[in-house]
Amino acid sequence: MIEDVEINDNEFLRQFELEVGDNMARIEYSLQERKIFLTKYFMPEDMEEQGFRDIFIKAVFKEVEDRNIRLVPTSPEIASFMRKNRRIYKDLLPVGISI
Repeated sequence: MIEDVEINDNEFLRQFELEVGDNMARIEYSLQERKIFLTKYFMPEDMEEQGFRDIFIKAVFKEVEDRNIRLVPTSPEIASFMRKNRRIYKDLLPVGISI
């Protein structure tokens, strides 16, 4: 299902975006050296109810993995997702960081 979703990296606003109909979800980020800090998460309630939360976060994690950079989840929603899926995504964390 991740392959079915196309996220946009809006470099100007420093956020990943997912548009579904008239709604747009976004995860704001900050790039520092070889790390990406996922700082803010926003998803309209309609999209959340349709189950796009995990799909969007997984797509962003895949993008980070493809770029071969480390991920630091500072947003509570992203950190919570990371904790629930620790085994799958532990290699994305920088050395010395545990969630």
